[in-house]
Amino acid sequence: MFARILIANRGEIACRVIRTARKMGVRTVAVYSDADRGALHVAMADEAVHIGPSPVGESYLLGDRIIAAAKATGAEAIHPGYGFLSENPGFVDAVEAAGLVFIGPSAKAIRAMGLKDAAKRLMEKAGVPVVPGYHGEAQEIVILASKSREIGYPVLIKARAGGGGKGMRRVDHPDDFPEALAAARREAKAAFGDDRVLVEKYVEKPRHIEVQVFGDNHGNAVHLFERDCSAQRRHQKVIEEAPAPGMTPEMREAMTGAAVTAARAIGYSGAGTIEFIVDASEGLRPDRFWFMEMNTRLQVEHPVTEMVTGIDLVEWQLRVAAGEELPRTQAGIELDGHAFEARIYAEDPTRDFLPAIGTLHHLRFPETAPRGAEIRVETGVRAGDAISPYYDPMIAKLVVRSGDRQAALGALVDALGRTQVAGSVVNTAFLAALAADPDFAAGDVDTGLIARKQTELTATVLPDAEVVGAAVLGAADVAPVRDPDDPWSAIAGYGHFHRLSKRVSLGYGEERIVARLRTAANGNMEVSVGDVALPAGSGAATARWPGHVTVFSGVRSHTFTVADPFEKAEEAAGGGDALRAPMPGLVKVVRASVGDTVVKGQPLLVLEAMKMEHTITAPHDGLIAEIAPEGAQVTDGTVLVRFEEGAQ
Repeated sequence: MFARILIANRGEIACRVIRTARKMGVRTVAVYSDADRGALHVAMADEAVHIGPSPVGESYLLGDRIIAAAKATGAEAIHPGYGFLSENPGFVDAVEAAGLVFIGPSAKAIRAMGLKDAAKRLMEKAGVPVVPGYHGEAQEIVILASKSREIGYPVLIKARAGGGGKGMRRVDHPDDFPEALAAARREAKAAFGDDRVLVEKYVEKPRHIEVQVFGDNHGNAVHLFERDCSAQRRHQKVIEEAPAPGMTPEMREAMTGAAVTAARAIGYSGAGTIEFIVDASEGLRPDRFWFMEMNTRLQVEHPVTEMVTGIDLVEWQLRVAAGEELPRTQAGIELDGHAFEARIYAEDPTRDFLPAIGTLHHLRFPETAPRGAEIRVETGVRAGDAISPYYDPMIAKLVVRSGDRQAALGALVDALGRTQVAGSVVNTAFLAALAADPDFAAGDVDTGLIARKQTELTATVLPDAEVVGAAVLGAADVAPVRDPDDPWSAIAGYGHFHRLSKRVSLGYGEERIVARLRTAANGNMEVSVGDVALPAGSGAATARWPGHVTVFSGVRSHTFTVADPFEKAEEAAGGGDALRAPMPGLVKVVRASVGDTVVKGQPLLVLEAMKMEHTITAPHDGLIAEIAPEGAQVTDGTVLVRFEEGAQ
């Protein structure tokens, strides 16, 4: 076994690898950028090496710096985590040329599966079913559009390199194909440095079911059953589970058999995932699944497999990379119970899941699970850390396991209800709504479920009187009820001539709330807005942070702004005549010019942020007076478009 390894990654996956390495007695070296100087993975590792500025292209994607850090610290092997350089065969070659071990598959295997079109041709040859589509080399729009007509609309344009939903567009009509292709190519180029695409038939009721496979360098290959990752928004997974609901023995045998065949076809070594698209229109049938792609690395959702098999996949990665055989044969791998993983993101579901940034002023995860269940939290952040615009906005993964699906789902909702995040908008309420959705709860899920029900799943719930009362108390930093064991609290409300009171001003969205907080004779607090008394003893948890107070009410959180009486409010520059950037990013495409008359909803420009493209549309009719140029790097709140006053 290795004495020391370097982890060429950051965040929760770096922390995850460090925990297993520590358990095995293996020392770890972390790498970090400027933005991650104080990150959790840096604190957890035995050593840490600075590798460059915050942008990934100047730090985590620089293989030569990472290899130099490994050699300088005496590391014998490099674990890539997921993302970044994990599926870069050139990096694998460079690691091995430096006399180090890459903890993952060979460069040959990565190349074989790295391009979706070539991988599908290889799988067809190996006898693995492949989804109908065009996977050829030609990239001319005339050919791609022609092939799409042959396949039959709707079709899916997909980047041939990479994954994560980037460079992917569904097209329902031939007229929409050119614009969708251009957008997919731009996004693919930005994310993977490769703008080539393939085109596939879009399955109307698709389920995304994947099989965890593992191979070693002694010719052994096994599967660790399947995961269902159909709950997706914008082609990115949000809740995963194992095993897949509705899975039959016949379907499982066919699917896992195909996955192992795929792994053996390329002599695969290490952890990998074979992803299948399944037509669930008539249930799960052995003749209705097709190979989609292979991820030649550890998946984000690997903990659900670990929870139902009892196997530490990172430990297996280290053992296989060190030359050992797989610790178990296929007969020794069994399913036990049901597990879910929910990805907690800094994003706003009410704004089409727009990524968010911010400082995590308050962060608390549940430490226990309901009886009969287990809970596990995978995170790379702590309270006080910042969600940066440079990296993926995932805060944590909540993973639960119980004896059956219904019990596990209940444990997931319970865990979400006891998760508290303040300082950035998060998706916990959306995740809980999805978990409680009747179709999802029944296991009737497909990749279009969230899009069909997005309005209901992301509905805004206004704070009730109890929440407002708790916010007032939180803003004033006082407890609702005096402590009977504290002799001083009994005189907290004493006033010689009158009751003590305080005016508290809060903001919630566009609404301004002015409340009166009074101390009763017994020391307890009373809250009122105008002539209406509000509950002041709900005991709801609150978190006070600069300029705000957040109230946690079940799975929802409500954040109020707290007015500073000594600070004069600045008048918003431009008012309703300015359209501002919702987050830091790069102006990728500009579709309007100064002097243009535009209508509400018209696309004005494309903002690239957090590795995704976001179309910015006109909020109202108007005449454009100013517009940001293509290539402009903007920060949160930068004016992108300014309209002529009164021209609406």
